[in-house]
Amino acid sequence: MEPVMSVEVDWTIEALGLELAKPSSAPLAQRVYRTLRNWIQEGRLVSGQRLPSSRRLARELGLGRNTVLAAVDQLIAEGFLESRPGAGTFIADVAFEAVASQCRETSPAAGQAEVGEAELSTRGIQLLEFCATLDDRFGAFAPGVPALDRFPHELWQRLLRRHLHTAPTQWLDYQAQGGVPALREALCDYLRLSRSVLCRPEQVLIVQGAQHGFELLARMLGDVGDRVWVEEPGYSGAQACFSAAGFEVEPVPVDAEGMSVESVPAGGASPRLIHVTPSHQYPSGVTMSLERRLALIEAAERHRAWIVEDDYDSEFRYGQRPIAALQGLVDGARVIYVGTFSKVLYPGLRLGYLVLPEPLVAPFRRANARLHREGQYPVQAALAEFIAQGHFSRHVRRMRDCYRQRQSRLREALAPAVARGLTLSEGQAGMHLVAWLDDLKTERTLVAHAAEQDVTLSPLSRYYLRQPGRPGLVLGYAGAREDEIERAGRWLAREWLALEGEP
Repeated sequence: MEPVMSVEVDWTIEALGLELAKPSSAPLAQRVYRTLRNWIQEGRLVSGQRLPSSRRLARELGLGRNTVLAAVDQLIAEGFLESRPGAGTFIADVAFEAVASQCRETSPAAGQAEVGEAELSTRGIQLLEFCATLDDRFGAFAPGVPALDRFPHELWQRLLRRHLHTAPTQWLDYQAQGGVPALREALCDYLRLSRSVLCRPEQVLIVQGAQHGFELLARMLGDVGDRVWVEEPGYSGAQACFSAAGFEVEPVPVDAEGMSVESVPAGGASPRLIHVTPSHQYPSGVTMSLERRLALIEAAERHRAWIVEDDYDSEFRYGQRPIAALQGLVDGARVIYVGTFSKVLYPGLRLGYLVLPEPLVAPFRRANARLHREGQYPVQAALAEFIAQGHFSRHVRRMRDCYRQRQSRLREALAPAVARGLTLSEGQAGMHLVAWLDDLKTERTLVAHAAEQDVTLSPLSRYYLRQPGRPGLVLGYAGAREDEIERAGRWLAREWLALEGEP
């Protein structure tokens, strides 16, 4: 005959019965196990407390004894319970409540803003400062978003299905080839013809977008504390990458001819990397002059620095042929060419590429395979066919016409404001315009009012590392339909005129 149960034991049986009466599709043994474990963790069952015997639990709960034993044995194995021969089963001597209490005292409440900064590294906190230019809204004025509504989805899906179906078994394994050979060959041909890039297929390394390329370059070519020159204003993604790598980021002014390396004070530490967007500077939109390009190559050679040529949207020029890449301007120049398919196809593809000088090919390929692995080989093969069959060049031509038309619609919508003094960038290339403003107060007011209208406005001042930056707005037009552009453009014109006191 079992000894008389204590009040706590009776409570345990009654509470278990109430819990098991709730509807659930989980196995009974799993429900008994989870309930007892939760009560121990919460402190409702305390160390040293005795549990009812498995026989009594089974009898009073209407369960099979094996069901109860399965739950109890699991809790014993995990250390939540302990069996004392001849005495019964007891709650183990665990300090869940003490540990939980300490965590509550030393950690901010969940959801408070300071939780992130309290646990992040210094570099992590600094990295978040570059995230202000990111926006999860798309449509009129969102910069860097292509015309997803014009992408040839059906054609692309057919190519994907075929290459996924015929992919060789070895593509399921780890890869270290630098990318599918067919894609590297197709890219090499395209870059030689359209961008005057000097390369062989072996020099092309396929990466997971341009941002991945920047991170790999930072890891392989620089050490913490090294200096990197970036454009001012410049691309926040590159600024964030180099800052997170622990580099000393030196902003170099950009004027009507591009990055002005002669403006860097003499006598400072030499840069290890120099990031530029020479064909279409981001975000100002200017094209680096030939004189500046040669000066940049000479400076890189003098400092033994690597130029990172970010050629993000050079395919889209209106009224003139694309400017040849910096990489092919001087044979043997210390230039690494970075390209991406995010702008010309779609961002979710997550494919980009580096064109590396010969001495860097082997080490970069090994490091990339070690750190990031290579994948998406069927997708790469589909993209190679997309390029080789001419679909890529046809898509670029269609998008060039589309973006020219969308830029024109934006200019028409903003015409009333332009007629009264609003200044827009020339827009001879790319997927955005810059509206130059007179003061930061106007910039802040327009951005705040736009958010209320579900319009995305990117303040130009955020692209400057040295604050306060020049006020303005980066107006993306590629990713929005013409009617969206017209609606948002007319709103912006009216809002700017109202702030200027114009009727």
